[in-house]
Amino acid sequence: MSYTPRLKEKYNNEVVPALMEKFQYKSIMQVPKLVKICLNQGVGDATGDKKLVDNAVEEMTMIAGQRAVAVKAKKSVSNFKLREGMPIGVRATLRGIQMYEFLDRFVNVALPRVRDFRGINDKSFDGRGNYSIGITEQIIFPEIDIDKIGRISGMDVTFVTTAKTDAEALELLKMMGLPFKNQN
Repeated sequence: MSYTPRLKEKYNNEVVPALMEKFQYKSIMQVPKLVKICLNQGVGDATGDKKLVDNAVEEMTMIAGQRAVAVKAKKSVSNFKLREGMPIGVRATLRGIQMYEFLDRFVNVALPRVRDFRGINDKSFDGRGNYSIGITEQIIFPEIDIDKIGRISGMDVTFVTTAKTDAEALELLKMMGLPFKNQN
């Protein structure tokens, strides 16, 4: 018994044929696909309190559905009281089933919980087909219990695709369900 995420089936059955037709690809292997989703959270006050990084790791683990890791500083910066090797952030990289499950929860549950949500900006592409979005509050995810968190913090979510251009990546992410703003 094998399990296939809903969005992976949607990609194979709906998105691939639509992108083949729109961009006139000669092979299915040319169609862009989602490779991974990277979650990243900087914990600025971690130099003063080590417990903040541990709490951030636990929260990111709940959000991502897999174990998150602490990120250590690469350089010492005396103005920030930062030494090389100190934990200053948290990250998780999602691939495969976890990636599709996170994308499904992100689009259908988390984004609608953002205050005054009108869609996400379509200007945050990097020129190579990757898209990044910043989230100001981690409490939009239903896994986080608002009574048990110490402080509200934001995070970055990056969607890495095999698309060659931003237009291809935009079309792929639109078809996968990301609610971009209407540019009218």
